[in-house]
Amino acid sequence: MDETAPVTTEFSTFRDLLPDGGVLLALDIGTKTIGTAFCDAGWRFATAGKTLPRGKFAKDKAVLAELAKSRGVAGLVIGLPLNMDGSEGPRAQASRAYARNLATLNVPVLLWDERWSTSSAERDMIGQEVSRRKRAERIDSHAAAVILQAAIDALAGGIF
Repeated sequence: MDETAPVTTEFSTFRDLLPDGGVLLALDIGTKTIGTAFCDAGWRFATAGKTLPRGKFAKDKAVLAELAKSRGVAGLVIGLPLNMDGSEGPRAQASRAYARNLATLNVPVLLWDERWSTSSAERDMIGQEVSRRKRAERIDSHAAAVILQAAIDALAGGIF
């Protein structure tokens, strides 16, 4: 049986699990796609990765495990889709379940509030004059980068 790593919403707990930093992989989990983003080992900047088609969990996990292995990922940051009032609905519960299942990759998992990440990513892409078609293809990965940048800003600077 696979070992499991901790899953937390507390950035300080997550940071303590990674005392030397390390590359992080962020995921924006949608119903049809999974947006990915990576940060450098020093937690300075996040970069959008690929947008992956979402399928059966075993296949998704294998693809994500390979991505994590190839980049030497030390931890995962997964967007937690909270309601605007901060409560959790069915989508947040599904993200928590997905995170628990990915914890078998044996790297710590941080669930990070993703409210406004997609709209922020879209605003940025519009500002860069990315076409509507290309925005649709890349929005989830750009949202993952927004999620990851917010998380690493907190982790590196302890702003929360």
